Amino acid sequence: MKENLRIIISGGGTGGHIFPAVSIANAIKELQPDTEILFVGAEGRMAMHRVPAAGYPIKGLPVAGFDRKNLLKNIPVLIKLFKSQRLARKIVKDFRPHAAVGVGGYASGPTLKVAGSMGIPTLLQEQNSYAGVTNKLLAKQAKKICVAYEGMERFFDKSKIILTGNPVRQGLLNHSIQREEAISSFGLDPQKKTVLILGGSLGARTINQCLMANLDKVKSSGVQFIWQTGKIYIEEARKAVAQAGELPMLHVTDFISDMATAYSAADLVISRAGAGSISEFCLLQKPVILVPSPNVAEDHQTKNALALVNKNAALYVKDAEAKDLLLDKAIEAVNQPELLKNLSKNIAELAFTDSANVIAKEVIKLAENYQKEHGR
Repeated sequence: MKENLRIIISGGGTGGHIFPAVSIANAIKELQPDTEILFVGAEGRMAMHRVPAAGYPIKGLPVAGFDRKNLLKNIPVLIKLFKSQRLARKIVKDFRPHAAVGVGGYASGPTLKVAGSMGIPTLLQEQNSYAGVTNKLLAKQAKKICVAYEGMERFFDKSKIILTGNPVRQGLLNHSIQREEAISSFGLDPQKKTVLILGGSLGARTINQCLMANLDKVKSSGVQFIWQTGKIYIEEARKAVAQAGELPMLHVTDFISDMATAYSAADLVISRAGAGSISEFCLLQKPVILVPSPNVAEDHQTKNALALVNKNAALYVKDAEAKDLLLDKAIEAVNQPELLKNLSKNIAELAFTDSANVIAKEVIKLAENYQKEHGR
């Protein structure tokens, strides 16, 4: 009797890696409900909680990222890498997958290297417009590489590349809430222009500092704001707001669980330039001001942002200039209907509507071919 397909999905560290990975897993399950899926993540990171909450088993590796500034600190990292490779080999041997998927992040390194060396077909998903170190190292062994941006043959063998876009959180597209209702749910006025400020799950320091330093501008702007600070900054933000006095045009929260409603409320979004967020803005046709984080590998967020800016699909403020320029730019932009309309139109043209499904079909194809060849 033919065995169920078994697939490993590995990688992650931040929410930006986890959401697409879970979306791919869900799409595989929809196409082939009997498929067994095992996640392999980094111990102590977000995936170890988020993946089981999505209904999938996960194994953790004691892997850590390299410190590029202080090379001596990498001795313990190398020891962890060696342990992770040994553990990855045991996981792959025990689970006996028919295919392995890497979504970036350092956990995918040992897992996909081991799977590839054992002859198991591997597929990489590269979210960014500038390929990450792990995926560049794994690309030689990979059978297929799914990318979100054009021009990725700079990093990968052209014959392996499939332009799929990035999978996004399910539920964002299947909502029916109207703008007025969405704005009212935040206790704000549906008649006023609304800016959504996103700090990510932990918070974006510069964006938060910009708001805290300019609450007088918020007060006099005639615009209203939904400000998601992230966990680290919520107390500091609340204190600053309390000192500024009455601010009925400002809704402050550390976390937004219902992002579909938040996006519906927004005439303009301010955000970091993570690949997953950008994919969501494209699909939802949201005008956005991108403030790339300077604290990421290979400055990939700036490259992500410029890929949109060069197509007049987003506005852009450098992190170093945000404190002085960001709020003025947002207030000016949200009051220009023609600008918002053009940004919305241009960003929509960059959207991929079925990424998770396209990737899932490629994974299943690799797994079924392997199963056919190896009779298991």
